[in-house]
Amino acid sequence: MELGQQSSTAALNRTSSLAWLALKLTPGLGARRIWKAMAKLGTPERLFEASLTELESLGMPAHSAQFCFEGKAREAAESELARVIEAGGEIVTPDDERYPERLREIYDPPAVLWIRGNVELLSQPGIAVVGTRRPSPYGTGMATALARDLAARGLVILSGMARGIDTAAHQGALDARGKTVAVWGTGIDVIYPKENKKLAENIVASGGAIVSEFPLGTFPAPQNFPVRNRILSGMSVGVLVIEAAEYSGTRITARLAMEQNREVYAVPGNVTSKNAWGPNTLIKQGAKLTATWEDVWEDLASDVKLVLAEKNQGAAAEESKMARQASLLSESSMTEHERMVIERLRADESTQLDDLIEQLEGKLDSGEIFTALFELELAGRVRQLPGKNYVRVL
Repeated sequence: MELGQQSSTAALNRTSSLAWLALKLTPGLGARRIWKAMAKLGTPERLFEASLTELESLGMPAHSAQFCFEGKAREAAESELARVIEAGGEIVTPDDERYPERLREIYDPPAVLWIRGNVELLSQPGIAVVGTRRPSPYGTGMATALARDLAARGLVILSGMARGIDTAAHQGALDARGKTVAVWGTGIDVIYPKENKKLAENIVASGGAIVSEFPLGTFPAPQNFPVRNRILSGMSVGVLVIEAAEYSGTRITARLAMEQNREVYAVPGNVTSKNAWGPNTLIKQGAKLTATWEDVWEDLASDVKLVLAEKNQGAAAEESKMARQASLLSESSMTEHERMVIERLRADESTQLDDLIEQLEGKLDSGEIFTALFELELAGRVRQLPGKNYVRVL
């Protein structure tokens, strides 16, 4: 392609993206209305040439058509695009070849995606990991371990970067040096929750991405999060549920996944825990009971496995490395004192230090227990929680 043709194509692509963005920023238009309007227009660029009558014939409310006709929509789009670029982000619209194909399959695909980070990840096979914002130590451990193991094998880990299970899933992917995508219910410049600022930076720095369908400056309104959940499930090949109460946003994501014909996986929980209601009910309804990464892996479609195999030719070496690391942490490498301590710790419930000392009274003194806990923490077998509480790491 000659230089003049390239410039012409680039200008056309920019105008097309601006048209989608203009409609997204037009008051009174949702995703479905925008897609229908674009289908009637034929080419997005015609939006900026259409008469008021033509715009109204697209099914827009009168005030929306007026907003576009007066040039306010284009002006808003130009301004927003400039701000996005200045913030180090970009937008992807349905006319862009990088727009995720899986998202096109859902009922109401977003008209515009705001992105910071690696756009290519959005089209790669991924698993959405969702769950409660107030997990038990068991839930946190399972989210971290499953995300880590799946990311190590090439799957992108998608989640919402909320407190709890979401945060653990992103961290697990980062621990495996894998890729993770955070789908936000705010603008890509508004970090929520604020304590996850460092996590957000690490996601982008590690080659991951932050995605939103909300303009810059959008704050965390409650209604935004159920809306963003359809993107989480829509971009993934399956949704993994770890701890969720009866009435929670996680249930919405799982329901959307089923409607979008995505696989649903669920980690079973203690039936006496309210956070076990969600996954246990999903399992009764047909979700796949998931205890290890193999439970997800064996369910993946053959074409997905092929993509992952081509993408990760070094996976065998990585598995070997992981196996060597696991052997270093095996029980045979523990001292007798460490073994006595870890046998009294659980993964699904924390044990307070005073209780542990009481259990081992007459067998180990407090100094020996402190030393064993310190070594177990260094080895990654035990994790300390606030208040001198300890849990066994899965």
